[in-house]
Amino acid sequence: MPADLAVIGLGPLGLPLAQAAVAAGIPTVGYRTGPEAGSLSPAELRRMLSGGFRTATNPADLGRVRTAVICAPTPRDADGRLDLSQVEAAARTLAEHLRPHTTVILESAVYPGATEEFLLPLLEETSGLRAGRDFHLAHSPSRVDPGSRAFTPANTPKVIGGLTPACTESAAAFYGRLTDKVVRARGLREAETVQLLETNFRHVNIALVNEMAVLCHDLGVDLWDVVRCAETKPFGFEAFRPGPGVGGHSVPLDHAGRPGSTLRMVELAQQVNNRMPRYVVQRAAALLNEHGKSARGARVLLLGVTYKADLADEQGAPAREIAIRLMELGAAVSYHDPHVPSWSVLDRPVPRADSLYEAAADADLTILLQQHRTYDLQGLSVKAQLLLDTRGATPTGAAHRL
Repeated sequence: MPADLAVIGLGPLGLPLAQAAVAAGIPTVGYRTGPEAGSLSPAELRRMLSGGFRTATNPADLGRVRTAVICAPTPRDADGRLDLSQVEAAARTLAEHLRPHTTVILESAVYPGATEEFLLPLLEETSGLRAGRDFHLAHSPSRVDPGSRAFTPANTPKVIGGLTPACTESAAAFYGRLTDKVVRARGLREAETVQLLETNFRHVNIALVNEMAVLCHDLGVDLWDVVRCAETKPFGFEAFRPGPGVGGHSVPLDHAGRPGSTLRMVELAQQVNNRMPRYVVQRAAALLNEHGKSARGARVLLLGVTYKADLADEQGAPAREIAIRLMELGAAVSYHDPHVPSWSVLDRPVPRADSLYEAAADADLTILLQQHRTYDLQGLSVKAQLLLDTRGATPTGAAHRL
């Protein structure tokens, strides 16, 4: 069966899109742009294959579809800016086989203006076709909530912005097959800036509540109770909760790709959030001292080393920096995570606890970094000699909270 859709990039953005498309009955071909972190369970892969999904190794397959969506990752480069090299490679590969009347959509996180200024010339120069006349070009910010059971592609509105009104409508017609609601932006830059705002909104608010966590600890105030009470306000407030650091694939962007366009508040938020792993280690060392123990030689068990609960993805998780800093203090670090069978830090394997309760009882300090569903926090709080809860997930009074 010929594919109707090509998803270019099978990482954390592309795989959920491909799954949603197959579930909607759209024959889909996936094309890898490099070593990508997305993963499927055997059951999910069987469902996708039976629904018409296949992985392409021949780039010519990209020229046989009506819609091509670029989902290549855009990590930070050495200067802290978005690295668009995988988007460029994907665009050049697609452009070599691009046919007239194809709809090309970029879902990768980019700075405002990148679709028109960066992607468009690559597609036109290689293909010899003209965007807006020979093929449609649009941007749709990815809205993936990995592992969420409440928010799926079907019930999450998709924002669309096209180079021309016809481009917008063509992209909207495609996404209308996947989701209950399509929201049309005025153009490409507005659609690109939606993701900029959404991502930065999350990071700024997490930074605020992280600073509040440090302040409340110093004041002897229970922040978790403060948040519980504050979120009863029906207007003007959205609850965020502190944690040991911010991970994931969606990174804050404190500039818009141009000199002089720095967002000072986002820049400060990054600094605050980046300090949290260090603060966790400071709290850990202080707790050990309060109980007559030194960090040097202490047995420290880390619970949950992924960036999000109930996922195996470690991208940007604060656990790695926390482990490094503990090791620098001379602590003997071990870990437990039901989703991570092996874990290395600084190219050294970290011992994995097989029996969770025995490991917690044996450790001088247990630090809850990620609240996986399988963790019995009440039982852990009883077994652990000393428990630092960075997620506020344990029963009140059962552990020391961040």
